[in-house]
Amino acid sequence: MSKETTYLYRPVGPNELAKIEESGWKRFPKRLAQQPIFYPVMNEEYAVQIARDWNVPASGSGYVTKFAVDAQYLKKFEVQNVGGPIHNELWVPAEELEEFNDQIVGPIEVTQRFFRDEKE
Repeated sequence: MSKETTYLYRPVGPNELAKIEESGWKRFPKRLAQQPIFYPVMNEEYAVQIARDWNVPASGSGYVTKFAVDAQYLKKFEVQNVGGPIHNELWVPAEELEEFNDQIVGPIEVTQRFFRDEKE
C-alpha cells in the first residue's frame, strides 16, 4: 500500500542546493545555529517569489525545489500564513528536520532556476 503524499516546495540558494545534491536528492541539510526553523512552503508560486526575490539578490541564484512528504506526518504541523493568500508555509523546528527528511517520499526535484543576470 502506498502512502498518501503532499507536495511541498522549498526555495533554496546555491549552497543549500549543493548539500541537497550531496544527499542524493533525498534530504535537506541541517539548519545553522541562527536557523531554528525549517520553512517548506505550500505552493510553487510562493516558492518562486522567495527564490527569485530573496535568494538571487543574496547569492546570485535561486532554485525552487519540489518534494513529496507523507501526508499523515504533515498533520502534526499547523499551516502558517505569513502575508498574502499564497504565503502559506510550515514551521518545522530544526531539531525535527531529520525526522522530517525521513518522511520525504521520492527525490527532491528542482522545478525552476533564477539567476542574477536574468531580466523579468
